[in-house]
Amino acid sequence: MREDIRTELIQLLPRLRSFARSLTGAADQADDLVQTGIEKALRNLDSYTPGTRLDAWMFRILRNAWIDTVRARRETVEFDAEAADTLAGEDGRTTSEARLHLSEVRRAMAGLPEEQRSVLMLVCVEGMRYREVAAALDIPEGTVMSRLSRARLALAERLKDKPLGAQQQGIRR
Repeated sequence: MREDIRTELIQLLPRLRSFARSLTGAADQADDLVQTGIEKALRNLDSYTPGTRLDAWMFRILRNAWIDTVRARRETVEFDAEAADTLAGEDGRTTSEARLHLSEVRRAMAGLPEEQRSVLMLVCVEGMRYREVAAALDIPEGTVMSRLSRARLALAERLKDKPLGAQQQGIRR
């Protein structure tokens, strides 16, 4: 059974890294956070309840580890646009525009409060249901909905005066 969980953990790594990146804003710190989370999970496998969602359990571990890190440092982390992951694309212009838009969205998300950013990432990127996010973050479902609503509004406000790349220039896809 432990081997099944370890296999699932390996399959979760890309999603965990993506979530960690949303928390930290930097690829290297995200990797460190995922490593810390995996270590904690492996040390505490006995506390995982088989049959429950492993991803929600891991997201909660990562979030708690990040909170511990921030509390210990009491620093804010600046998003480094130069360190953003590259996007694959066939057309250099489309790729450049997509990178610019992604960079704008990441900067806008980085400006959101952590609790809004976490909920937005889990619902919109990870596709988790409100109930699952509530369980992962140990908050009421209504709080998930209100944080998500505030996050979406704030993100839209931050991006409203920004060019939307190819869409604004009339390029058809």
